[in-house]
Amino acid sequence: MEAKAIAKHVRMSPRKVRLVVDQIRGRLVADAIAILAFSKKAAAVPVGKTLRSAVANAQDLADRDGERVDVDELVVRRAFVDEGPRLKRWKAAAMGRAAPRRRRTSHVTVVVAEKED
Repeated sequence: MEAKAIAKHVRMSPRKVRLVVDQIRGRLVADAIAILAFSKKAAAVPVGKTLRSAVANAQDLADRDGERVDVDELVVRRAFVDEGPRLKRWKAAAMGRAAPRRRRTSHVTVVVAEKED
């Protein structure tokens, strides 16, 4: 059984979020949560929130099907970051000009599944 959670429009650059997501991919959920809890990166907060949401979705799916899921046996099967829409802003520049600023956003997707033997 797989469960997925998506966080859209996260106000961080995809490049920065990918650094955090690469650390948890393929790990047990408990290990991934521990890594994110002690990470100094700001992107660890939305990634951790998305991971906990995926675990909750897995528990909810199991309850609906009348099954039981062991959270300790869940693994981060897939985790990736897509680029979201850019917020286009303008910043004052020299001699009365304006310079464009692109505020990048991210879509974070985390898929958890039961560990295979």
